[in-house]
Amino acid sequence: MSLFDLSGKVALVTGSSRGIGKAIAVQMAAHGAKVVISSRKQESCDAVAAEITAAGGSALARACHVGHKDELKGLVDASVAAFGRIDILVCNAATNPHFGPSATMSDEAFDKLIHTNLYSNMWLCNMTLPAMAERKDGAVIIVSSVAGFLGSALLGGYGISKAADMQLARNLAVEWGAHNIRVNCIAPGVIRTQFSKALWADPARAEALARGYPLKRLGDPDDVAGVAVMLAARAGSFITGQTIVIDGGGLIGGGERLL
Repeated sequence: MSLFDLSGKVALVTGSSRGIGKAIAVQMAAHGAKVVISSRKQESCDAVAAEITAAGGSALARACHVGHKDELKGLVDASVAAFGRIDILVCNAATNPHFGPSATMSDEAFDKLIHTNLYSNMWLCNMTLPAMAERKDGAVIIVSSVAGFLGSALLGGYGISKAADMQLARNLAVEWGAHNIRVNCIAPGVIRTQFSKALWADPARAEALARGYPLKRLGDPDDVAGVAVMLAARAGSFITGQTIVIDGGGLIGGGERLL
């Protein structure tokens, strides 16, 4: 287990009150990390932190709207005050305010999308990476999406923001690599979470998607969490600037053509 041991590490995970973010936080705690749980609602953060604590882990709950820079600064400051530092940053919080063609998306929706899905990740990295550089150690994981690889009549704006996240990871990996900081993306396919429910809630649509995946099923949050643990741990110590696709083979098997 030593390759995946996160003992002594502090992980800040945004959007971690449910879905993929929660799974990542819970699994990182199970592998020894102290975790900071963050989402917009304090009570939701408290519930996940209590779950981790009850299982023998250590967690801090702190509400934060990632689209607001001042709230992100408060989140980072609270994390450092509680645990002394941040070793692992997981930028998972995201939004998709528009489901349909780009031509029907309002400027307000696109602005919200870019601020939440891209600006917040850049801001958080700029707030946390300098301290990681001083210690010559750090890992950043940005949760992107297979939508960043695809043209889509339904998820076009979302895909633009997620493609930008992949480039952000590549740039930061180059800028900070000399300080032993690794920056990677993970790009999930359709994972059964509340966030992606519009894609799988209809049984016929979910079945059609799954048929196109070589593994013949949709994903679960822990399918993503395991890769996040690997990238944060010694097992991922020579991986940086990459986007790891977690989609049951959908991209190579045509399963994501329905997106």
